[in-house]
Amino acid sequence: MTSLAFDQVRVDYAKRTAVASFTDTVKPGEWLCIIGPNGAGKSSLLRAIAGVVPHAGKILVDGSPLTARSSRRRAQLIAYVPQSPVLPSGMTGAEYVLLGRNPFVTHFGRESELDHSMVDDVIDRLDLAKLATRDVDTLSGGERQRLVIARAIAQEAPILLLDEPTAALDIGHQQQALELVDKLRREHGLTVVSAMHDLTLAGIYSDRLILMHAGHVVAQGPAGDVLRPETLGEFYGVSVRVHREDDGTIIVVPNRTTSF
Repeated sequence: MTSLAFDQVRVDYAKRTAVASFTDTVKPGEWLCIIGPNGAGKSSLLRAIAGVVPHAGKILVDGSPLTARSSRRRAQLIAYVPQSPVLPSGMTGAEYVLLGRNPFVTHFGRESELDHSMVDDVIDRLDLAKLATRDVDTLSGGERQRLVIARAIAQEAPILLLDEPTAALDIGHQQQALELVDKLRREHGLTVVSAMHDLTLAGIYSDRLILMHAGHVVAQGPAGDVLRPETLGEFYGVSVRVHREDDGTIIVVPNRTTSF
């Protein structure tokens, strides 16, 4: 089980600060979901963890700075599902998912039977058999996104980063993907950090929410503490109703403000 900690993390783009000063600790096996309006800094924080963009401050895995790890070791520790993935041309779906095993293959080696078996298992659990033999260039956006999630899961890294993982998926495949991530988290202690716009799904699957606005943390805690109509109204500029089910599930429903 692997912990992830942030110490005064800052991300800047030219003259714009995307993440101002982020400090937090994600416990081993915890699912932290970062929410917030567009431009809040959610994706920038995930990109900093993945090493896609530079950052100031410290990002620590089990107490050691990520910057001290080689790119190969970082890939063994962290799997990343970006918001707008780009898949290489000329590959089948199965070949693309198999790329998730690359961090564990020696420089002049080949994938083992175990690697192939692991990929087959992920393809089966995400119901991707029909996509496995198709060229990725022929797939829809939602189908490609499902393969990207499968590749990240096949990577078997102890930390999984999900940036809007279900945005292109229908409701059935949203549930399927998130349920599998949650099952792996509970069975293997996977540490998950996600960014999501669907506030109801964010509340259902995460242990804790952090609401960001203009690069700053403005609220954090369990769903019931963060997903409040007054809080969402202030930082999203939206009118919503928040309903709590008998099992504790928080459902966020937009109010219709215009009548005809």
